[in-house]
Amino acid sequence: MLRLFSSAASQPDRTPGNRLASAVTARFRKLDINCDLGEGESPAKHRALIKSITSANIACGGHAGDLRSMDQCVRIARSEGVNVGAHPSYWDRENFGRVAQELSPVDFEMLLIHQIGGFERVAAANRMTLHHIKLHGALYHAVERESALAMIYLECVARFWPKARVFALAGGHVAEAAERHGVKVWEEIFADRAYNPDGTLVDRKKEGAMLTKVDDVVGRLLAFTETGRMKTIAGSSVGINARTVCVHSDSENSLRIAKALSGELG
Repeated sequence: MLRLFSSAASQPDRTPGNRLASAVTARFRKLDINCDLGEGESPAKHRALIKSITSANIACGGHAGDLRSMDQCVRIARSEGVNVGAHPSYWDRENFGRVAQELSPVDFEMLLIHQIGGFERVAAANRMTLHHIKLHGALYHAVERESALAMIYLECVARFWPKARVFALAGGHVAEAAERHGVKVWEEIFADRAYNPDGTLVDRKKEGAMLTKVDDVVGRLLAFTETGRMKTIAGSSVGINARTVCVHSDSENSLRIAKALSGELG
């Protein structure tokens, strides 16, 4: 696991709406490494990634995945002592769940019940518990933009999966609202994504949005573990409070990045 430090001078600012300005609250904290899996990666790559992470976000039929892939992912994670979580998304394989869609409250609830509920059954069949839930792609960002969707999401989690935590954008609306709904949350940063000065992610379509050089990724995360501040695309830095860091399995050099983070920062 990554180790995260903060100095006494960088204590969190709890002002509502200013959570991104907060640094890490604890003097010493372990940072979970998570990865999106079951998205069509080869079995060899899947097994290799599992060995370098501590939590697996497993696609459950929306943008990718099926019963067989979920079962295989859970079995491998169990053999390596890795946490398993559901990775639900829009029902959109054509666009890999990365295009926003209109979604009614009823349809959103049913999406969650189908995908997370189905995954939970697969996990239970392998004597694993649902550790966390992390939305995928455009849906992950939709709940950050639309408070009504965020409320439905968190109320559904609180009612049907009260023991699970959600992985949510560090400093975002969902992370803040989760506390009010009694939902456990692990705030998330991204190893392979560039950040804007306000702490949001740079749009994937923009140049420099995806980080692929292993040394750059590791260097930025090392600096983050020492300061609680993330270097931005503008060259500045922003304070972020995080509990878990994501490596996308479909990113260029994802396996090398995961191995480096596990090895250099473990």
